Amino acid sequence: MAPVSKKWYSNVTRYQWLVLLVASLGWVFDAFEGQLFNLTRGAMLSEILGVKPGDPQAKQWGDIFLGIFLAGGTFGGLLFGSLGDKWGRKPVMVLTILFYSIFSGLTYFATELWHVGVLRFLVAMGVGGEWAVAAALVAEIFPKHARTHAGGIFHATGVLGTWIATLTAMGVENEWRLAYLIGILPALLTLWVRSSVQEPDSWHEARESGKRMGSYADLFGDARWRTRALLGMTLAAVGLGTFWGVCVATQDLTRELLLRLGMEAPEAENKSKFAYGIVQVLGAGVGQLSFGPICARMGRKPTFVLMHVLSFIMVVAVCYAPQAYWQMLVLLPLFGFVTLSIHSGYAIYFPELFPNHLRATGASFCFNAGRLLAAPMLIFSGYVKTWTSLPNAIAMLGCLFLVGILVLSFLPETKDQDLPEA
Repeated sequence: MAPVSKKWYSNVTRYQWLVLLVASLGWVFDAFEGQLFNLTRGAMLSEILGVKPGDPQAKQWGDIFLGIFLAGGTFGGLLFGSLGDKWGRKPVMVLTILFYSIFSGLTYFATELWHVGVLRFLVAMGVGGEWAVAAALVAEIFPKHARTHAGGIFHATGVLGTWIATLTAMGVENEWRLAYLIGILPALLTLWVRSSVQEPDSWHEARESGKRMGSYADLFGDARWRTRALLGMTLAAVGLGTFWGVCVATQDLTRELLLRLGMEAPEAENKSKFAYGIVQVLGAGVGQLSFGPICARMGRKPTFVLMHVLSFIMVVAVCYAPQAYWQMLVLLPLFGFVTLSIHSGYAIYFPELFPNHLRATGASFCFNAGRLLAAPMLIFSGYVKTWTSLPNAIAMLGCLFLVGILVLSFLPETKDQDLPEA
């Protein structure tokens, strides 16, 4: 008689569930802080610049600040990722959550463009650092048979952050300062992190072994880790570049469709926010939850390849197929499912590529150096959108998904393998 296969959550302890919950809440608010600017920048920048909503100058500065945010996420991720290996997961999680909460709250007082730039950079430092430390913690705490599913759940909860940001932005309307004041509330989560999370045994063992914890010299001095770090960075750059250049742009794509159909600008603005922030993100959440079970069965690389191919197809469909609002609402969940599911894969895959003493450092480098590599893509996307139509520009940028398939061919498969040791 064939043995009955165990459920992935069998033998998962209460403490392991608690760690997943705490790490996920950190990522929820991480995503909230990251999306809040995207959803409120129109009102914010039109007020600070003294121009009408939709003014090209406000759009230009919005793209500049998104570039600054990517740079801040890179710097914070590299710094806090290394510190997460040196100091431990818990203290750095506390520090990064405080970073993005407090500096988001201070945005309430912003009255000049440089205020916004500095604060977005500092918020991004916390956002970039928290993800890597939390992803490493989840990978280390959960047993091998449950690691894939737990990592997928962890990253998928970021959808809740986007929903909260969307509802906050819609609720405050043009009173954008109130939205950032709400952003200080996640700081309270640090009290729970301090009281409930313990350092993983694998971290203690690596530290006691005398290895150089969080050393970039070790990361790039060993050809195996160096190759994985650079390829992982490029893979993440594809996902992050398409996120800011393609996925977020569906809000503008929907608004343009509604205006073309004769809808008044205020109504078109609200409906496009709903289409992007609620409908598309619903599909993204399902996709991110699904990525873990799919790659547990198929393998990491085949799942990534499948989603990259489907993403390219869905980008073309969303750009050219919809002729009515309801058609856009039908396509956007499917679009969100495939294009954003791969982000959940980063939380699963990147920690599996590096040893204990470099896990947060390596995962952080992949994800956050990927932000820096994606920044020129964001600038390029703004340029492309000035000389061709928005659908054409988004479709062109969607070709980046095909680049991701090439990168994956050089990376290892980690399905059913133990976490690596040096």
